[in-house]
Amino acid sequence: MPQMIRVKLTSTDLEKLERVCREIKDIADKTGTKISGPIPLPRKRLVLPVRKSPCGEGTKTWRKHELRIYRRLIDMSISDQRVLRQIMRIQIPDEVSVEMTVK
Repeated sequence: MPQMIRVKLTSTDLEKLERVCREIKDIADKTGTKISGPIPLPRKRLVLPVRKSPCGEGTKTWRKHELRIYRRLIDMSISDQRVLRQIMRIQIPDEVSVEMTVK
């Protein structure tokens, strides 16, 4: 009986996120596993306004720092546990967060 596995990937570095998604997709293609995704979810954009002048003197000018968080969603139907073990062996960078749920 096949298991449904949902993989949520989040990262601030888009290139590393896409590389991990490509590796998961390659494993699924080699083993013949049904896969849907990677589905790009809306990115989160965190903006932090900071005063340019730290002492408070002069004009009130602001600088904005921005952090973008990219997310991908992959659904897979796995009938063999060896596929899951291969996915668990992927070298994942520190910037990429992986969350797997089994249904």
